[in-house]
Amino acid sequence: MLEIAIPGGDILRLDHLVADFNGTLACDGALIPGVADAIWRLAELLDLHVVTADTFGHAREALAGLPCELAVLHGEAQDVAKLRYVERLGATRCVCIGNGRNDRLMLAAAALGIVVMQCEGSSVESMLAASMAAPDIVTALDLLLNPLRLVATLRV
Repeated sequence: MLEIAIPGGDILRLDHLVADFNGTLACDGALIPGVADAIWRLAELLDLHVVTADTFGHAREALAGLPCELAVLHGEAQDVAKLRYVERLGATRCVCIGNGRNDRLMLAAAALGIVVMQCEGSSVESMLAASMAAPDIVTALDLLLNPLRLVATLRV
């Protein structure tokens, strides 16, 4: 568990990290450099989950051997499927990271939602739904490894 007291705000008690795959952890189906190392370090603090439509079909291979649970979503309404996944875990105990329009509901529901803008860009709706934005995934994951950075950004 990761506990972060936000001055003037809530105490975040996070058990789960839920991340989108492509556009968030990966670009064109390949993990972004530095992500695997950060996943290993974060696995000591949080249960890690990847929820994805797996557009390029490489998520299972790219995440093989990493300490995370993979959920490949099929069909329509993937935004709702991601939200339901987070709700099953307990949204108030989740940090979510994403970039796409189908991430907006989980970002809004999570105790902490982080939107990233990388090779695919970011959906404006997801940017508005998130608690905060990070320029890239390694920076976003480092925020969790260095929680005082979160405190500095989220304090009231």
